[in-house]
Amino acid sequence: MSIKLSVIIPTYNPDADILGQTLQALKVQSLPSSEWELIIIDNNSTPAVKVDLQWHPHATIVKEPNQGLTYARIKGFEEAKGDVVVMVDDDNILAADYLQHALQLLENRPALGAAGGKSLPEFKAEPPVWIKDFYGNLALRDLGNEAVTGKWEGCYPGFAPIGAGMIIRKTALKNYIRHINEGARLISDRQGQSLGSGGDNDMVLNILKDGWEIGYFPQLVLHHIIPANRLEYRYLARLNKDSFKSWIKVLHIHGINPWKKTSRWSVPLRKLKLWFTQRAYVGKANFIKWQGYCGMAEALADL
Repeated sequence: MSIKLSVIIPTYNPDADILGQTLQALKVQSLPSSEWELIIIDNNSTPAVKVDLQWHPHATIVKEPNQGLTYARIKGFEEAKGDVVVMVDDDNILAADYLQHALQLLENRPALGAAGGKSLPEFKAEPPVWIKDFYGNLALRDLGNEAVTGKWEGCYPGFAPIGAGMIIRKTALKNYIRHINEGARLISDRQGQSLGSGGDNDMVLNILKDGWEIGYFPQLVLHHIIPANRLEYRYLARLNKDSFKSWIKVLHIHGINPWKKTSRWSVPLRKLKLWFTQRAYVGKANFIKWQGYCGMAEALADL
């Protein structure tokens, strides 16, 4: 039987226990393993990633020495044999019917290029009361129980899929992969100390602008493991700042940035003003939000 679907898991120095949970969820998928392959992309881990994949007839570990999530994903796309690609992070726990739904959705909807669903939290420590304000930063989302689809309308859709669990028709990735390989631009996710995350957005915009539909489908459900260190406010502040910087860059590249370029000399003054307007001194949540706006100020000056 031919491979219909490819699961791609990019990973860099993974937590062995959490990656084990991700793989365990894949072991119990309702879609027969003969119909899908598993590709783990070892993105320069030290030591190299070693996991038992004997349970799967079409599983492999591929190395990608170029550091960065975008490079790892591109390597996975190029290795994939399936017509459908499912992007899985190394801390995602897919529902047992996830792959089956993914395949059915793209087989039944020929205009659909990419889609996502619910990414629900599995916290490993008690989260702060304000954490929901930053669910988007943590790749968490629940848009309800109604499906939503749409095409390119000159802006970024609020229902656009996030990277965690995104399902993609491989043919819809053709131009995106070409842009990256030609060096035309690179919106790099998670590279070095950067926590930027614009690669997902760049991918979605390329798919939309190529004429494909995208969608949100509530039957696609995964749980995202959030360890204690990712709930620490200084981490979230840095995450929010880098995410805003990536977001502005993506919007600018795609010609849909609504904000004007600012002067580099004005950045410190803008940050000081934002300190007060965002009341960053009041509490941790306000401080995190302020850092996001600081990232925006820096990005607009760098355009």
